[in-house]
Amino acid sequence: MEHQSHLLTWITFLPLLGMFVILATPGRAKEFIKQIALISTLPSLLLGIVMISRYDPAGGMQYIARHEWIRSFNIFYFMGADGISIPMIFLTVLLCPICILASWGINDRAKGYFALFLLLETGMLGVFCALDFFLFYVFWELMLLPMYFLIGIWGGPRREYAAIKFFLYTLFGSVFLFIAMIVIYIYTSSFDLTKLGAEIAGTELHTAVGLKWWLFLAMFVAFAIKIPAFPFHTWLPDAHVEAPTAISVILAGILLKMGTYGIFRISYPLFPDMALAFALPIAIIAFINIVYGALVAMAQTDLKKLVAYSSISHMGYVMLGMAAMTPEAMNGAMLQMFNHGCITAMLFLLVGVIYDRAHHRDIDGFGGLAKNVPVYAGISCVAFFAALGLPGLSGFISEALVFLGSFPVFPWITVLSTSGIVIGAVYMLWTYQRMFLGPLNEKYASLPDCNVREQVTLYPLAFIVVLVGIFPHLVLNLFSPTMSNLIDLLVK
Repeated sequence: MEHQSHLLTWITFLPLLGMFVILATPGRAKEFIKQIALISTLPSLLLGIVMISRYDPAGGMQYIARHEWIRSFNIFYFMGADGISIPMIFLTVLLCPICILASWGINDRAKGYFALFLLLETGMLGVFCALDFFLFYVFWELMLLPMYFLIGIWGGPRREYAAIKFFLYTLFGSVFLFIAMIVIYIYTSSFDLTKLGAEIAGTELHTAVGLKWWLFLAMFVAFAIKIPAFPFHTWLPDAHVEAPTAISVILAGILLKMGTYGIFRISYPLFPDMALAFALPIAIIAFINIVYGALVAMAQTDLKKLVAYSSISHMGYVMLGMAAMTPEAMNGAMLQMFNHGCITAMLFLLVGVIYDRAHHRDIDGFGGLAKNVPVYAGISCVAFFAALGLPGLSGFISEALVFLGSFPVFPWITVLSTSGIVIGAVYMLWTYQRMFLGPLNEKYASLPDCNVREQVTLYPLAFIVVLVGIFPHLVLNLFSPTMSNLIDLLVK
């Protein structure tokens, strides 16, 4: 381990300082509050760029900060980053200022909205940085409060129902995660995620196969709800449809990845033998996610629901890759986490742009928009084609790696899962055709194109989608060594 570094602490908690400034600001100063919120996210983004530029992929865990927190229970403030967390931290600090800009139109109780958003950012970053299980759980739970209110107060007509459903599902999973954490602590007297796997191997828990099976299952349920994996997926479409645009971006871009991140960070290293035992069930659930999510997406007429169900389908690729445990599949799964975060963020931002103008999301209610809003149509074309996996865009390489790595392990499941690509192409192209091609719907003859603020939120993501599609090694190189170490642990 290297010397103590406070970089991750600053990245994580600087948004919280902005929250306190907003709370001390009079509620009527709405524009000033928005500016403070945006300014509060930018230092974390700049430090995130510094972090990723200085990161050594072969250097193991880096930017470590470790201080005693609760001595009597051996709990530490323990932060660090490796190849699994670096892409997720960067994705979070990138999307948060974009989401603040996308929230610029929120004027109702703006003080509460932007304060809660900054608290949410701190919670998300803490999950990706924490290396103490107890600290991880604190950040994991911290996200619940702001997300519940952001959906329940600033959401759509059924916002209370969607917020309560999200809260109950996530809390249900958190109970299982908490129980597993406590049982592991009873056996090891430790919360150190970098050592827990080895410490479990030296206790009675290592030979208690039945108990390990239940502990792995408990953690999997907690993380599967976040992914969301079938059959725990039903909270997601409701939450997406009712949430404000920026919160939908955070849900799909960051929160869903926390489920798969938790499996990579905690479940697999702590119980590698159970990971092998659960590989086939996870692959089957992944197949259901891929095909079921794609079929239900194809049936949607609400554009936001279509993107929500496509997220369920695309997260299935991540699960399939992590179930196969080959180098190609695991790297493809990790890359898919990053790529999906960028692509689905673009899609939800685009949904918000058209909804702000037309005040509806009915796909069949549009038509011929490309003639009138060429910038919006062009950016939508990039996002739609990236989502369906067009070669040259980022979605293609991650899905290709997942299938290449999964076929030797689960040939039939992999072959059947490729149907998700075909179905995805159908609903994405069909949606684009109905919205942008054909005769112009005269109702939208004067529809304004994307303004500068909206373009600023979309162009960085489009740039990353194209850049990673052409040069995937820029992201792959960040986590390939970490993935190799994890694979060695799983299949040794």
